[in-house]
Amino acid sequence: MSEFLRPEGTAPTDVADAFSHLEPALIERLERYGEVLEMQPGTVLYLAGRDEQELFFVLRGAVEILGYAPVSAESDVLVRYAPGEVGGELALLTGQKSFVTAQVTVPSTIRRFSSAELRRIMDDETELSDALLRMFVARRELLRSGVVANSIEIIGDSHSSASLELRSYAARQGVPHLWFDAESETGRRRMVETGLTSTDLPMVYSAKGVFPSTTPGELAEVLGLTFPAAGRDVELLVIGAGPAGMAAAVYGASEGLQTVVLDAVSIGGQAAASARIENYLGFPSGISGAELLKQSTFQAEKFGAQIYTPCRVERLDSSSGVLRIELSDGAVLAPRAVIIASGAKYRALPLNRWDEFEMTSIYYAATDIEVRECAGHPVVVVGGANSAGQAALYLATAGSDVTIVVRGDIRAKMSSYLVDRVTATPQIHVLDRSEITTLHGSRLLEAVTVGGSDGEQLIDCTALFCFAGATPQTEWLSDIGTDAEGFILTDTDVTTEEGDVWANLGRNPLPFETTIPMVFAVGDVRHGSMKRVAAAVGEGASAVHSVHRGIGWT
Repeated sequence: MSEFLRPEGTAPTDVADAFSHLEPALIERLERYGEVLEMQPGTVLYLAGRDEQELFFVLRGAVEILGYAPVSAESDVLVRYAPGEVGGELALLTGQKSFVTAQVTVPSTIRRFSSAELRRIMDDETELSDALLRMFVARRELLRSGVVANSIEIIGDSHSSASLELRSYAARQGVPHLWFDAESETGRRRMVETGLTSTDLPMVYSAKGVFPSTTPGELAEVLGLTFPAAGRDVELLVIGAGPAGMAAAVYGASEGLQTVVLDAVSIGGQAAASARIENYLGFPSGISGAELLKQSTFQAEKFGAQIYTPCRVERLDSSSGVLRIELSDGAVLAPRAVIIASGAKYRALPLNRWDEFEMTSIYYAATDIEVRECAGHPVVVVGGANSAGQAALYLATAGSDVTIVVRGDIRAKMSSYLVDRVTATPQIHVLDRSEITTLHGSRLLEAVTVGGSDGEQLIDCTALFCFAGATPQTEWLSDIGTDAEGFILTDTDVTTEEGDVWANLGRNPLPFETTIPMVFAVGDVRHGSMKRVAAAVGEGASAVHSVHRGIGWT
């Protein structure tokens, strides 16, 4: 049986889920694949930070999984696999570089599986693929809980938007890491060791080296998450990894389309900023947006969808009659169909010093990372839709006194159940028909002036959470039909005339199809969308049906 050696305090059930034995019938199925090899002690199957993982099955001997301390050749043995056990974790599906090293320790017989064979197993062996996926996910959670989290350390300023962006990216991607404020003991020690200064933050301290002023894109390169466009055949390209995009990815990949998902920021979209979604079908106790999108990511990857973030699309061109997608790095893709699910972003308020405080004290999400920074301190939430209500409740639960500033009436756009909960929470005060007029503070926000029907009042706060309206993420599109606000027109909102492209095709636009044939739009970026997670998921799934119909016409 495998011996799990770290970390202390890990729940026994977590270890059991991560290192459970496959049933004999599933082992019999597994042994129909792979190549049996004899290996000597010291043989490395894959290296931390350098190689992609391979699935392996120990027939005789043992394989040790090693974790590396940052910028050091010293290693800790984390797991020791014995005969009859399967090695590998979620990086097998995500394409990440491995966070661990696998090394044969005694003369061994190992069955190794290529990435193509793993894909066949996940596609063709339902029970076996489910068992492997559960195992991979449980192992990744152990990695995140501290097993090899110190393989990557992020050191930054807690009140810096650049540090927050990097931390959020690592969290949404499920990257095992530790966070240290530059003013903490560990943070100061790392700064001295590396010779870096505050101008070099945020920095990544890892087994592969030290990376100053790191962006999410640069961390993606370190982890092997950048998009390999060369020679890539793509049938369905999904642009945006929120609920609509991930639903399209799940249904596209599960129905046999070669599916790639690209997002300019990270997995989740606005939904990942929701602390608790309680009106989504099947989750009576609610689920966080981040957890919902994490599970959908596993589901899409199980079916073979490939997801890359951050990866920015710069241009869509259909002038030649063939769809061409240009990426920020100059790569060009020619998919058969495109589903645009790029979503919308919350608006900044037109206030003096907004940009200044946006770097330190203004947030557009209320996840664990943001809420932890201001727990117990007074905060202001701007907005009157569900996202604002969910954020206010989460912040109040963390011990903050919360003031919600709503331009109109809170009951106009917020779901009834949320309004009732918000108004029943003593730590939450709602100011209807009010607006923020002035921001106060030095480097950090200290107070805001709010004007309303009763005049102006000064409200102390250490942070402002902005959920005020949204603008569509369509600035990269130039030749597609939109409404006056930039939201994309689809199907019945697309006008058709004799002699235009639709007449030449002999059909009208399909559901969710835009003014460009075989380009579809779903979710918050689409004109007329409901701006609800369940609706976005339905649109993403339905658009895939239209993709199949469109391919049948071409």
